[in-house]
Amino acid sequence: MAFTHTTPMVLHPVPAFSDNYIWILHDNTAAVVVDPGETRGVMDYLSARGLRTEAILVTHHHADHTAGALALREATGARLIAPATEWLGVDAERVHEGSVLSLLGLDWHVLDVPGHTAGHVAYLARSEGLVPHSTQWLFCGDTLFSGGCGRLFEGSPAQMLASLDKLAALPGDTLVCGTHEYTLGNLRFAREADPDNHVLAGWQAHCEDLRQAGQPTLPARLARELDINPFLRVRQPALVQAAQAHSPLAQDDVAVFAALREWKNVFR
Repeated sequence: MAFTHTTPMVLHPVPAFSDNYIWILHDNTAAVVVDPGETRGVMDYLSARGLRTEAILVTHHHADHTAGALALREATGARLIAPATEWLGVDAERVHEGSVLSLLGLDWHVLDVPGHTAGHVAYLARSEGLVPHSTQWLFCGDTLFSGGCGRLFEGSPAQMLASLDKLAALPGDTLVCGTHEYTLGNLRFAREADPDNHVLAGWQAHCEDLRQAGQPTLPARLARELDINPFLRVRQPALVQAAQAHSPLAQDDVAVFAALREWKNVFR
């Protein structure tokens, strides 16, 4: 059972590399850091606010999500938590579907979401009664982005579609904290695949304004993603028709998803 908080949590994306975000969730005293590909920006933020690092969470093994984890643990003494089957190269607490972590006074539910990598997990943190309202954060690594999803490096289309279906079933107010600023490129593809989607057109214009102002497009609310993200909408007639125009053999849900993902791989 999640705890009730009287003060809001703070969610902060630390930019890293060319387009990564390292997420920090904190209560102005303690923090959880998700997918630290590097340490400098994270340590600067933590130090400036006098935050104690309670835990470091890793969603999958790729270096742009893990390279700073060991140094951050050594600098802070925080717990390092990682997927059960992903190779990290360092000792870590291992979690899998059904694991529940207690961090920052919140329950963090672990979800297995293979596809991008074979052992990818997501972390779902929820606070009941958070002032001014309840909030749910989904730290989903490279599984789900605004307007898109991750490439399939190790998993199958069937695995990735099942993972996305699992995330799509979460409450619509869930905040999707993907780890790359891929939104504008994703939305250009989404407009190509779903050109009559007026919600998508409006979200694209909003995100363009955000980026011109130097602001992140994430987190994104899941309810909006269900309206605009083609990879969450593979059963919609418009997306089925678009996929079949590129791959006539796309006659079931998995094949439609695979056709859309392959199209996105080569889309410019």
